[in-house]
Amino acid sequence: MLRAKIFGILLFIWSFCTAQEEYPKLTEIVTDNAQIFTESQLIGLRAKLYEFESETTNQLVILTINELGNETIEQYVFEVFNQNRLGQEGKDNGILILFSKLDREVRIEVGYGLEPYITDAVASRIIRNTMIPKFKEEDYFSGLDLATDQIIEFLLNPEALEEFKEEIESEAEMSWWMYGVIGLFLMIFVAAGGFVFYKGYSTFLEILRGMFIGKLAVVRGVFMAIFMGMPVIFGLVFMGMPLFFMALLFGLEDVMNKLAEDFTWVIWAVVLFACVTLLLVIIKIKRKGGEDIKLSFFKSDKDYISKTFSSSGTHSFGSGSGGSSSSSFSGGGGSSGGGGASGSW
Repeated sequence: MLRAKIFGILLFIWSFCTAQEEYPKLTEIVTDNAQIFTESQLIGLRAKLYEFESETTNQLVILTINELGNETIEQYVFEVFNQNRLGQEGKDNGILILFSKLDREVRIEVGYGLEPYITDAVASRIIRNTMIPKFKEEDYFSGLDLATDQIIEFLLNPEALEEFKEEIESEAEMSWWMYGVIGLFLMIFVAAGGFVFYKGYSTFLEILRGMFIGKLAVVRGVFMAIFMGMPVIFGLVFMGMPLFFMALLFGLEDVMNKLAEDFTWVIWAVVLFACVTLLLVIIKIKRKGGEDIKLSFFKSDKDYISKTFSSSGTHSFGSGSGGSSSSSFSGGGGSSGGGGASGSW
């Protein structure tokens, strides 16, 4: 008897832990589980969306729920979309609008095939400018009805969609003085990174020079070079990140995407950096009197180290002093890649 009770308890715990979240099975193009529509509103909305589907095969679906539970709206709508396979197989031309009444959240989830048209920016602006103002007045039907009108128009009328996208871009445009302020702010970081890089790199060059002329043991010099490589890398990153943001700011996304797709340029950059460093070390040796090239693996010149490097391990370039150095309805087999936008009110 005791064994049966224990088995029953373990079975209950196992079923509780392994239970999967159940998501609504959509049998209508508009499913009003939150009961925010009147009967006439529901009939009219369904008729409009079914007509749009018959004309284009695009599925524009609405689901209203009371609450999301423990999930984010992005997770919830993604699962509903893909479990119901909205859109047509091979076209992925489904769009799902999820409205959560108690959470006061809404999301437009867009299938792969329609993402070039209803982009994240387009979906976000529809939510922000069309839905949210109506939702704040508790006029939920008007917000959703007008949003579907816009989406249908954009998918049927490319000129209207292009005009809408131009309005979005014009909103995002900044005045010339804002570009100047942001550019100046980022250049401060570039200058700070450049200073850190200069201090670290000059010491790095001196370490290599000392190794090449036999005054700094190779074993000791390698450890010092590795240590001094840290501020050099830090300085490069500090300079590079602002430059990256400036490139995005001035519309060079295509260039950045191409660099991200092929990292061959990194190898060439490292090779170029090594060649330039070697050339500078040779020039440094010639300017210091043309010492002979020789290596000492274990023995260092104590006078050279005491005069050249401070106790902190840094070198002051040219001075010798130390320094400091994120009807029926069913999906047609489509799927969503997670494109769309969310909003709350």
